[in-house]
Amino acid sequence: MKKVLMYFVLAAVCLSAQAQFRVEVSGVGLTQVPIAIAGFRGEEASPQKLSAIVSADLERSGQFALSDVGSSRMDENSRPDFSALRLKSLDAVVSGSVSKLADGRFDVRFRLWDVVKSQDLGGQSFAVAPTELRLAAHRISDYVYEKVTGDRGVFSTRIAYVTKAGQNFNLWIADSDGEGAQSALASPEPIISPAWNPNGTQLAYVSFESRKPVIYVHDIATGKRRLLANFKGSNSAPAWSPDGRTLAVTLSRDGGSQLYVMDAGGGEAKRISQSSSIDTEPVFSADGRWIYFVSDRGGSPQVYRMPAAGGNAERVTFSGTYNISPSLSPDGRWLAFISRVSGAFKLHVMDLVSGNVMAVTDSSADESPSFAPNGRLVMYATQQNGREALMTTTLDGKIKTRLAGQTGDIREPDWGPLHK
Repeated sequence: MKKVLMYFVLAAVCLSAQAQFRVEVSGVGLTQVPIAIAGFRGEEASPQKLSAIVSADLERSGQFALSDVGSSRMDENSRPDFSALRLKSLDAVVSGSVSKLADGRFDVRFRLWDVVKSQDLGGQSFAVAPTELRLAAHRISDYVYEKVTGDRGVFSTRIAYVTKAGQNFNLWIADSDGEGAQSALASPEPIISPAWNPNGTQLAYVSFESRKPVIYVHDIATGKRRLLANFKGSNSAPAWSPDGRTLAVTLSRDGGSQLYVMDAGGGEAKRISQSSSIDTEPVFSADGRWIYFVSDRGGSPQVYRMPAAGGNAERVTFSGTYNISPSLSPDGRWLAFISRVSGAFKLHVMDLVSGNVMAVTDSSADESPSFAPNGRLVMYATQQNGREALMTTTLDGKIKTRLAGQTGDIREPDWGPLHK
């Protein structure tokens, strides 16, 4: 548990190389919508196979069961044979086309059909550069997901994670499926704790390039960064408030590691925790009223919460003797965290209304959970077959997706926000 060990032991971070991901889905969902994504007309001449990207997106969500409509090439103007599709027990089908325009861009069109009701559920069209074809496919997936489930899709969002290739650490920004990764920072020293701001324009992170933990904020559009916190001692665990105006951080400038809040533009930090123990890993509730955090004030690390302005802390986790790395769902109902069980570190999800806790993985080295911005999935890092991997899981643990780098290990994932 490398990030937490930095706070409690300050161990080394061992990460890995650039990621080119593949999707491997396991598990069986209880309520999946049977859907088919027909091959888009003209996609054989496209740099990206849009129907395959949309299929992988929807399958990864755990909400859909993908079926085949054969080799026929339907497009957005083709009215499906609903009777034949109903015989395949399909509820919905997506068809579309992609064609190259004179200016080098691609015209992408699609339509979603309700097979049960024989209805047109609408569609969209995009004129995009070749480099934006994957994003266009993710936007199609978002449209389908929202029309069918009523919740916003997260496929066109981005994720951040850290790797280590040789002696070089890299902070990567990628599509939600891990593709299209671009390096935001390369360093010979560890990089940890990337955290997206609420509108997805900036990333806060911790760098050890000054031979101690220092917090920077990176602007996504320009690639420029600014120093946020370089106080005496350790500066770590940045977490944005929901309005993006402040960050909660962990500082050791007054002795032990304690929680502070500071303006997103920098400046002085205000201490909000007053314990003699280690308080770290802060995260704001969605309404901004609370800060959840990890403290060993009870003798071992547990998740607590306190008012965002400071005040009395109350314990949140009681099952198990070692609970760390809290992450809150956007609707405020769920808490994801890592619990040590018989020496194994496992992802757990707590219903904050009922207090019920459920282990959702069977792996033993889980870390760094991060909720999807629609609250339907949790992303986390773990180990499988001796290799570190990035995973997503549904909240009930029934559908898991492995996003595996071809050449190495992945750490410190954080899921970016929905597009406004």
